[in-house]
Amino acid sequence: MPVGNNNKSLGLLALAGVVPYEAAVGEEYMNPKQLEHFRKILDAWRQQLREEVDRTKTHMADEAANFPDPVDRAAQEEEFSLELRARDRERKLLKKIEKTLQKIENDDFGFCDTCGIEIGIKRLEARPTADQCIDCKTLAEIKEKQLGG
Repeated sequence: MPVGNNNKSLGLLALAGVVPYEAAVGEEYMNPKQLEHFRKILDAWRQQLREEVDRTKTHMADEAANFPDPVDRAAQEEEFSLELRARDRERKLLKKIEKTLQKIENDDFGFCDTCGIEIGIKRLEARPTADQCIDCKTLAEIKEKQLGG
């Protein structure tokens, strides 16, 4: 969802109604202003996912029909199955968002769980639930590939 301006707000930033964060020279990493920026993004994302869940419930209740033709019934079941799978992924994402919001409250947000260095504002804006720096995440993915996971 690119916005046609110089800020190039993308996806979650546009959803939250914020622009990319510009840190001032010498500004402390993960100060209250930055934490509030990420809290807004996560709250907007969480709200969007909750609305999707409600929309799915309504849609499935409205569309539930007992088709006499087995092909029609199978198509409807497949559609519902895909929607339920998507909602399951979103439910997992909601848990991750809640966990990240708790990290903000505990003053533990923005630092790699593996090595402890700063994850970086740009990476967190792209993936607010990230809990590893790019180097540790890359290493973890390589290990996973090698182990055949």
